[in-house]
Parts: sequence; C-alpha cells; structure tokens
Amino acid sequence: MLLLFLTLAVGSARSYGQDDPMVKSLKDRFNLYSTTALQEKIYVHLDRSFYLIGETIWFKAYNLDGSRHRFLDMSKVAYLEILDKENNAVAQTKFSLLKGKGNGSLLIPASVVSGNYKVRCYSNWMKNFGADYFFETDITVVNPFLKFDPEPDAKKEITYDVQFFPEGGYLVKGLESKVAFRAAGPDGKGIQFKGVVVSGQNDEIVKFQPGKFGIGSFIFKPQTTDTYRAIITDSQGKEHTYPLPQVQERGYVMRVTDSTSNLIKVSVIRPAEEEQSVVYLLAHTRQINPIADKKSFAGNRTEFLINRAQLGEGISHMTILNEKLKPVCERLYFKRPEKRLNIEAGVGKPEFATREKVTMNLSAETTGSLTNMSVSVFLTDSIQALAQNDISSYFFLTSDLKGRIEDPAYYFQNNTKETDRQLDDLIISHGWRRFKWEDVFGGTLPKYQHLPEFDGHLVLGKVLNISDNSPAPGIDSYLAALDFPAKLYVNHSDAEGNFMFELKNFTGAKEVTLQTNLLRDSTYKFEISNPFSKQFSQAAVPAFKFDKNLGNPLLTRSINMQSGNSFLPRLFTTRKAVLTDSLAFFGVPDEKYFLDDFTRFPTMEEVLREYVRGVVVRRRDKGFHFRMVDKLLPNTFYKTDPLVLLDGIPVFNVDKIMEIDPLKIKKVELLSSWYLLGAMNFTGIVSFSTYKNDLAGFEPDPRVLITQYEGVQAQREFYAPKYDSQTELVSRLPDFRNLLHWAPNVVTDQTGKAQIQFFTSEQTGSYKVVVQGITEKGVAGSKTFNFYVGKRSL
Repeated sequence: MLLLFLTLAVGSARSYGQDDPMVKSLKDRFNLYSTTALQEKIYVHLDRSFYLIGETIWFKAYNLDGSRHRFLDMSKVAYLEILDKENNAVAQTKFSLLKGKGNGSLLIPASVVSGNYKVRCYSNWMKNFGADYFFETDITVVNPFLKFDPEPDAKKEITYDVQFFPEGGYLVKGLESKVAFRAAGPDGKGIQFKGVVVSGQNDEIVKFQPGKFGIGSFIFKPQTTDTYRAIITDSQGKEHTYPLPQVQERGYVMRVTDSTSNLIKVSVIRPAEEEQSVVYLLAHTRQINPIADKKSFAGNRTEFLINRAQLGEGISHMTILNEKLKPVCERLYFKRPEKRLNIEAGVGKPEFATREKVTMNLSAETTGSLTNMSVSVFLTDSIQALAQNDISSYFFLTSDLKGRIEDPAYYFQNNTKETDRQLDDLIISHGWRRFKWEDVFGGTLPKYQHLPEFDGHLVLGKVLNISDNSPAPGIDSYLAALDFPAKLYVNHSDAEGNFMFELKNFTGAKEVTLQTNLLRDSTYKFEISNPFSKQFSQAAVPAFKFDKNLGNPLLTRSINMQSGNSFLPRLFTTRKAVLTDSLAFFGVPDEKYFLDDFTRFPTMEEVLREYVRGVVVRRRDKGFHFRMVDKLLPNTFYKTDPLVLLDGIPVFNVDKIMEIDPLKIKKVELLSSWYLLGAMNFTGIVSFSTYKNDLAGFEPDPRVLITQYEGVQAQREFYAPKYDSQTELVSRLPDFRNLLHWAPNVVTDQTGKAQIQFFTSEQTGSYKVVVQGITEKGVAGSKTFNFYVGKRSL
C-alpha cells in the first residue's frame, strides 16, 4: 500500500508540474540550452604511468558525446600536454581524431626533471567550458642523469587539504544539514584522522572521522551565524584547524535520500519565517532528459519524489530554484550503470620465456555492437607507482566530478550499502556542474569563442598595423607551407583583425609563410595564437616521492632504456607520403610543362615566351606581369595578374619570379580559369615547382612571416622486434624493452572476438596487461591481468 501511495504521489506531482507554465518554460529553456552546448568527453588510455626521460608515451583517445556516451565525430583534432606542478608545459602535441578515436605518441624530453606531472587532453571546442572539463591523469617521470631529491617535500611542514561541503551547498541557521568532507595529504591521497566541530565559544558540537580515502560526512545543525571550526588530529597526533563554510541567516537546505528502491525523495527545508511559498526542481542526467516539477511549502518543508527509472545511469544533477528561477540548492546523485562491458583476455599460460611469441585472445560480450579496444603490456617492476582511471569509471563517474578521485574503480567493484554511502559522500564532496545557470536563463543563447575543428586544425591570430599594433580589419591573408603537394590557405581578417585558417591534412612540423598581398598591403604584420589552452584546472599534481631503496631497479631500467635507444632506435615507424607527381590544392592543371622535356633557355622570360602557351608575359610600369588565356573564351586574356606560386608559396612580385634561374625549376603548371579559394577568387594560377620543393635558394620578401609550425602528428605505428626465425632468436642484439606491446586499435569481429600477437623481450619479470574498451553503443569496460617472463633455457 505504501509503494502504491508513493507511486500515485509521484504521478500526481508530475501532472501538477506539467500543467504549470513556469515548469514548462524551465524545461524548454534548459532543452534549448542543451542543444547548443554539446559536450565532448575525452578519455585517454596511456600505455603506463611511470617513465624515464627518453622513453615514449603512447596513448589512445576516446572522444564521446558527453551526454549519451557515443563516439562523436565532431572534433578532428585533439591536444595533449604534459604539465609540471606550476602548469608549465614540458611537452605538447596535436593529434588527429577520426570518428571519435585517435592515437599518438610523445617522447619525454631529456630536459625534464624528476617529478610527478599532469597529462591532460582536450579539443578546441572543450576550451569553451573550462579546463575542469579536460581529461587529466598523473604520471611520474624520473631523470636518472640529474641528481634528484627522492623526497623534495620531506623537510616542509605537512599540510593537508581539508574541505567541507554542505549537502545542497549551504549551511543555514537552525536547519539540519548533512556535511560531507574530504581530507588529502600532499600526495593527493586521503588521510585518516579524528575530528571535532567546535563553536566560536569552543563548545564541542559533533565528532567525525573519515571512511575510505579520507572522505566522510556528519549531520550538523548550526545554531548561530558565528564561524564554526573543525579541529582534526592526524596520525602523528598533531592538531590542525579549518573553518567550516559560513552559516547563512536565511536560505534553504536539501536532503536527497532513497525513499524506496524505485523512488528518490528530495526534501527542501527553509526557516519557518521565510515568505516564499513555492520552489522548483530541475533534475537531469548529463544535460538530457530533464525532469521539472513545482512544489508548495507545508510549513517550512516540502518534498519531491523522483522515479529512479527517469534518471540516466551515472551522475545526475538536482537543482532547487526559487520562484524567480534562481538556483538556491544543488547536489549530485549517482545511479549505478546496469551494463558494463565484460572483456575477457588471456594468453594461454601464466609464464613465457624471453623472446617467446605471445598470442592474446580477447573477447567482449556485446549484442551485435563492435568493441574498440586499446591494449598495453608493460613490466610491473617495483618503481611503477601511480594508478590510472579505467574507462568505465571515468565516463560514468570521474568526468562529472571536480578534482582528483582516488581509486574510482573501487566504487564499481564493491556494490554494497556501505559503498553506496561512501559514493554519496564522494559526489557531495566533489560536486559541480558543466554549465552556468546564467547561460540557461540569460535570455540569449551563449556565444562560444572556440570553434569545433570539424575538418582540420584551426590556425588563429591577428593582423596588426606595424605602426601602432592596432588591429587591421579587412586584410587578405595567405598561409602556405613548404609541403608536397602544395597547400595554400586564404582568409580575410574580421573587424577585430582576427584571421583563421583551417588546415586539413596538415601533419608534422613544417616551415610556413604568412603574408598579405605585398603589392597592395605592405604595412601589416601577423601574430599567430598559441593553440594550446592557457586555462588550468585546480587539481594539484601529487607531491613527488621516490623510494631510496629503488636505486638499483632504477639503474637497471636506465641502462636498458639507453640500450634500447642505441640498438633499437626506431620505436615506431612513420608513414610518409610518397613523393610522386601528386596534385596541388588547385587540382588538375590545364597545362603542365616539365622543363627537362624542352630546350633549356637561360632566362625565365624566354622559357615562358617560347613554349608555355597559356600565359602571356608583359612588361608594364617597369615590371613584369602575367596574363592568363581564358580557356572558355579563346584569344581572350584576363585583365589582372593570376595567382603566382613557387612551391606553393604565393609570390606577388612577378619580377622576383623572372629573376629565378630556370635550371632550378622542374615544372610549370597553369590553371586557365577563374579559381575560387575560400572567399577569394583569382584569374588563373601559374605554379612553379623546384626539384626538391624547397624554393631552391629563393629568398621570400623580408616582410613575409616565416616560422616553424607543428601540425597534427604524422601517423605512427608501434614497432617491436619479431623472433620468428632461429637466427633472430639467437641474435646478440640486446632487447630489454619494458613495454612489450601497444595496440591502440583492436576491434572485435561480429562475434565479439579479437586476437593480437607479440614477442617477449629479454627483460624478465611480471608483466601487466591493461585492456580498455567501449562499444559503439557506449558500454565501456576494462580488463587487467598479469603473466610472467622467465629466462629462456639454452
């Protein structure tokens, strides 16, 4: 009868809310905002978490729709950085995304000092929502060639990060609240302690102590607006004092409890003298399927009931708004995922010999949905330290919480009432939202500064007047790279002087030129913006500590690393474009002349006049000009100069072209029609190519900005030796790899199965296999296991 009554109550409340115009408006405005604020979530699987300088980080990125957890084919570029504790980047790279997946590698520079570092990854679109939305994980890097202090913070006074979080957000005088807390040491891990809350008169109010990971909660009813303090006593017997959040004279508190297995009760309490009579509830799971309702107070209390089935899996947000739709309370709620991807992986036996072939069979329980997985196999020696998030706990839990979460997998491995209580304390103490309410109720749709990179990397910057550095609007800009085949990008600066070039298929480091039409606009300069974000999260890098007793294992790993770099220098193979006669950006030319096929003339003027039919050379105002023949109107010439290129670089002064030694030119190509490139159009194209596509000594105008620019990573493949033959097996070439295999793109077949093969190295010990994967339908899972490598008998 009770369950029937509660179910009827929920139905009654739902119909009451749906009939209210403010409730409808609340849902409509939230849905409108959500459609314009598409969220991306990126998870990165690193090959391991401990490195020496000179070793390579291998990574796989999974980019999903942040709401539905499906692969999102929006951003085509992602950014990955290694940051030190001061948020200085020690290494950065861009890599391509295709249909929500991408992978790459990053060499750790020799200049890096020993310590813990933060690896973060994001897309250009994610910059609009702040650095707290970026993927982050911690790694340890050791530089064995520079003497380092294994405990650099040992002499510092121990400080703890202790914070208190009232459920709903506020403490209100005279109202009882649940207060969650978390306490972490310098290493970012939770601490054990005993605590007590005292009043301003040092009266003891409530005692408390943490559960798992330094997190817990207590019930507290402040009687005054005076400052309350928490005194904690750590494991060393030392006392530390921290203020509780300020107590409000007026306001609201909320309590969220499971009323039954199917219903969630949201209680809202206010001071008895509060005049406002109604409040609204808005609940949603990652900005989709919003639930809205309205309730009147009975005395100083009102309650909402939510059917759990209406909430999605993972983190949901619950917000209480007053009658003016101003948020007054907010908290998170977690619903355990019913489905987790069950991945099975095995190598057939527990132990292998050195240089032995390993066949790994993988399977994933799916219902007709392919699973995309990444697999890492690495040595688990005593110096491996930091653990990584697994893909499932990241997407369903940590990606929607603020700050570092210690061992998030724990909350999924233990499905008990005690774990549920610990999980509730966790989400209260790490709660946040992915948007600002003023964007939802602001009356206008939010404007985003950073565009998604739909088709390639965006190069941004400004055109400035040389005289006073003021922005220069309406200026034509040309960006070109010494690349093969030729690529040219054009843009027209906006009212603030901003330019933007979309670089499709721009890979590796290249020398680029950036210029205006120097015959027309010669008093401007360019500034290229740094594409890497200058926003940083509040998550601190854990304090670095290295066990002094691990000196010998570190020395062994260092020697093996140097041996590998000397004798196995290619840890990856790079796919390079074959230099064939590929098409330039303008496609198939109307005329093409390979100059070696003709009689060579000493000057470029003679070459063009003698056998390049589609262009006419003219002299006017003491300078050379080209005129193209219009292929659509025979015997008719265009009246303006065409676009002239040398190895893809625009050259606006034809006199400079005429000064080039024709023996340095391999071919001339002509496009004899109007050509539209972006917002610009040209009366044909005359393209000159040198033999090595390197300008052959041609000096561009000094006003042309020439700079090195890093595109997305060239496609790389992990390389490891094979020992298929007896000759290779007994080879004296040393092989002490500690990363045996890295497979970023393992896809199951229709039966859910896949197989990979690799060989062990000469490094004995226990090896860990880590498999991360997700299906096309967004069901994620992981698998870890170990096997041992022993000495091969002769």
